[in-house]
Amino acid sequence: MFSVLSYGRLVARAVLGGLSQTDSRDYSLVTASCGFGKDFRKGILKKGMCYGDDACFVARHRSADVLGVADGVGGWRDYGVDPSQFSGTLMRTCERLVKEGRFVPSNPVGILTASYCELLQNKVPLLGSSTACIVVLDRTSHRLHTANLGDSGFLVVRGGEVVHRSDEQQHYFNTPFQLSIAPPEAEGVVFSDSPDAADSTTFDVQLGDIILTATDGLFDNMPDYMILQELKKLKNSNYESIQQTARSIAEQAHELAYDPNYMSPFAQFACDNGLNVRGGKPDDITVLLSIVAEYTD
Repeated sequence: MFSVLSYGRLVARAVLGGLSQTDSRDYSLVTASCGFGKDFRKGILKKGMCYGDDACFVARHRSADVLGVADGVGGWRDYGVDPSQFSGTLMRTCERLVKEGRFVPSNPVGILTASYCELLQNKVPLLGSSTACIVVLDRTSHRLHTANLGDSGFLVVRGGEVVHRSDEQQHYFNTPFQLSIAPPEAEGVVFSDSPDAADSTTFDVQLGDIILTATDGLFDNMPDYMILQELKKLKNSNYESIQQTARSIAEQAHELAYDPNYMSPFAQFACDNGLNVRGGKPDDITVLLSIVAEYTD
């Protein structure tokens, strides 16, 4: 049903509280994941941390914790291409680059760029597209560096309120920015954005901050106030509590996605764009739920 991703001996000494700017301790992320493919294969992971056409990773190196999500563009299935291959390969490549130390914590766009370049140079042809969101915690500086391309994203919760949220990037309704590799005959037809187009942010975090990173399958079906209600159930930063909350959020989004009478955020956005739409949006859902905790080696 879910997987828990933990790296190193992570000890949370303070939850939902802040420390002064002079705090000299290293921080880290305690992260759990849960997801659902839209074809009802609840919680079944494909190879490489994939839920349906979504993919994700959590990795660490000496100086940073890094995680990411990607949403494969399902339209490629009409051309005989498995959309999960692109998103899964992209996230696995990002993970390997991090573990090899081939990244700069303050430059998450660089991780995306290097990974995408490897895919372009791959001797085995790989076709497809995906959105991508990369989140990097610099352990020593206590800064979170993010890069978001498309309509996956993240939010940071402190004291029960959303204090940071990524911005969606859309060419037009339901057509997000995306990294793509298209066959020669489709070049110029398929949207293909540069990793440099990703929206980048940097900000300080505090012990106990909650970071939720997810694909649009979550955000299209659950507004922030519903997510915050679920996060209130997170009383401490032990792995079991984070895991249960991640699962609860993903399960609720999955249920709402198939409610025909629910006015979902996606349906509301569609109405804002002149479409008569109601109900949830059936989609793959990937949730990475993290708490900023004290790191001890």
